[in-house]
Amino acid sequence: MATCWRLGACSLLVALWLLHCCSCGWSETTRTNGVAKGETKEQELMSHERVKRGWVWNQFFVVEEYTGTEPLYVGKIHTDSDEGEGNIKYTISGEGAGTIFIIDELTGDIHATERLDREEQSYYTLRAQARDRLTNHLLESESEFVIKVQDINDSEPKFLEGPYIGSVGELSQIGTSVMKVTASDADDPTYGSSARVVYSVLDGERFFTVDRQTGLIRTAVADLDREKQDRYELVVKATDMAGQMGGLSGSTTVTIVITDVNDNPPRFPQKMYQFSMSEGAAVGTPVGRVIATDADMGENTDMSYLIKDEEGGELFKVTTDSDTQEAIITIKKALDFESKRTHNVVVEAVNKHVDPRFSELGSFRDQTIVRVSVNDIDEPPVFHPAEGTILEVQEDARLGAVVGTVTAKDPDMENAPVRYSIDQSTDQEQIFHIDPVSGAITLGNILDRETAGWHNITVMAVEADNVSQISHSSVSIRILDVNDNPPELATPYEASICEDAKPGQLIHSISVVDRDEPQLGHRYYFTLAPEATNNRHFTLWDVKDNTAGIRTQRSGFNRHEQNVYLLPILVVDSGPPALSSTGTLTIHVCGCDPEGTIQSCNATAYAISTSLSPGALIALLVCMLILIVLVLLILTLKRHRKGQSMSEDEEDMRDNVIKYNDEGGGEQDTQAYDMSTLRNLFDFPEAKGGSSESGPELRTLPQWIQGQMSGDGEAADFSLFKGYIRKKVEQTDGDLSVPPYDSFQTYAFEGNSSPALSLSSIHTLSTTSDQDFSYLSDWGPRFRQLAGYYAPGHPEEDASV
Repeated sequence: MATCWRLGACSLLVALWLLHCCSCGWSETTRTNGVAKGETKEQELMSHERVKRGWVWNQFFVVEEYTGTEPLYVGKIHTDSDEGEGNIKYTISGEGAGTIFIIDELTGDIHATERLDREEQSYYTLRAQARDRLTNHLLESESEFVIKVQDINDSEPKFLEGPYIGSVGELSQIGTSVMKVTASDADDPTYGSSARVVYSVLDGERFFTVDRQTGLIRTAVADLDREKQDRYELVVKATDMAGQMGGLSGSTTVTIVITDVNDNPPRFPQKMYQFSMSEGAAVGTPVGRVIATDADMGENTDMSYLIKDEEGGELFKVTTDSDTQEAIITIKKALDFESKRTHNVVVEAVNKHVDPRFSELGSFRDQTIVRVSVNDIDEPPVFHPAEGTILEVQEDARLGAVVGTVTAKDPDMENAPVRYSIDQSTDQEQIFHIDPVSGAITLGNILDRETAGWHNITVMAVEADNVSQISHSSVSIRILDVNDNPPELATPYEASICEDAKPGQLIHSISVVDRDEPQLGHRYYFTLAPEATNNRHFTLWDVKDNTAGIRTQRSGFNRHEQNVYLLPILVVDSGPPALSSTGTLTIHVCGCDPEGTIQSCNATAYAISTSLSPGALIALLVCMLILIVLVLLILTLKRHRKGQSMSEDEEDMRDNVIKYNDEGGGEQDTQAYDMSTLRNLFDFPEAKGGSSESGPELRTLPQWIQGQMSGDGEAADFSLFKGYIRKKVEQTDGDLSVPPYDSFQTYAFEGNSSPALSLSSIHTLSTTSDQDFSYLSDWGPRFRQLAGYYAPGHPEEDASV
């Protein structure tokens, strides 16, 4: 039926087009120069006047989808210069020229040779030419024209975005918008109603509707239930020609998914669950799992569980498995078969995300009972109290005294025997003992609170019938204090006062320390020791807060007469029994400036007490005796060393051999010899002769000098002595392997920057100096003999040497 209607519409359009072409006339343009109609062409050219000619045609149209066997006539082109003589040739160029469109060169008629589709191309642009048939010259300017393809309703509406999938929440109100569908028609929307589309629902119109003009799909009912049907398939049709008879149509499928809302409460499949658990299970052990089901889906099924009854909440804990939404019941506190064998726990499930719109549907929670049966096991003894025991004992308690008793019982059997012992690793000194049957703890060693105020031991209890069942308990034993330590001054106190101190001036505050710690605390009393009670210098002031102050009793202290005072102080505690000790406060008398700032103090001690104890006197005498013995030893050693030194000097007068790196040794050489050699010039020991080369034996110097001295005291001839030195020098200069042994090597300190030259005998033979050494006589008696040695002699003396 639709095909017949389409053919009829095409025939009608072709007839209308032919009628339009017959009614079209051609208009002629007038010549602008007014040339006569019969004037020849040559005359026209000779007149040098151009004639303006023009194309004459109307706009061309062609109907699409033409199905005839003959070419379809489109239209005719013509120029007003064509007089019908056949001298003009018409041609066209452009889109489809020569293929889709052909032209009669003589008449200018245009025909379409192919079937056209407006949806593929709606118009064609071509150019027309009019040429002289003989010369092929253009007679008219090339002109452009358009051939439009007229539309017919040959395209049905299409859903280009289909198939469609939409969603809407369950229990939505009527008219709730779901989604929008759109169909496209390829026909010309500006020509007729070929592209005007309307929508309708072919399948599913009971639940959904669609707007005819916009294609918007809405709900048609309010009881859409996802739990009953979670999706719907709709067929939506689009019809062109505004839905009129003969219009074309197309359809698409629309899937509408019903989304979930939390409109269903959780429900436990069972009203009671049963589990069993051993009483020895550790805290945190899972008992079992239960789950509440929910017909909803997604986050609407998220559950939270809680325990409703108070007793179950003390022993058990419930958590939610986020993956499976199960309730996990675990042990919160250790179970005891002997106390209770069965526990009924009320567990409640609640939806996490409750939608207030559905609150009238009922409570979104449910409950079930979880029954837990406790199984009995053989347990170790249990101490009472379980957290440990604290005992107390006096530090002066005798050996074997009972400190306290620990108790443990077998929880599985009444009056089952239990044996006790002490973990030796916690009491390595074996200070305590325990009775294995009664659990009584006794002392095995003497206690001292000042050494250890607490003792922590571990007591073990084991079943007599099953030694593998053992338990431990900590026992803390506090040692109670007994007043067995006297109080003492906190530090060796020292104080300083100025010489001009005023009476009643506070010098120092003192406090005490006591190793004892009575529960009620101590009260300390301060007084001066009996040996210092009659002093006239200082007084003691008890402040009554376990401290005391020392004040001056007079003025006018003099540190040159006495610069240190030792003040003995007696401290007594409150007991019982009351104990005391004596400490000493050292007080220095110092010189101060006018502002009271201490300048200097003398550290010599002077005791206020007029007498010393026998022990102090004995110690002082022993020290003095030791000092006297040390002094005697030192003197004896010095005398012995001096005797040895003198005997060595008598054996050899040449002293030590000194090795020089320069010509004069300087004053430092005095450390290597005895200066008495020159100072006691007339007390030489007897000189001994050398080898056979050294000449005759020399007499001792004192005898020789006495024999050569004249009555007026002048020096005798020293030629013999000079010869001796001369020979010694020759021996020394001749032996290059040893240092020179001079007869005299001792020199007194000559001072800095001495004008005297070197007196060394080295290189004496090779010198030719005529220096005058007579100035040596002016240096004193010690250098007169030396001046005689170096003074210029008589020629005969020089020759004899």
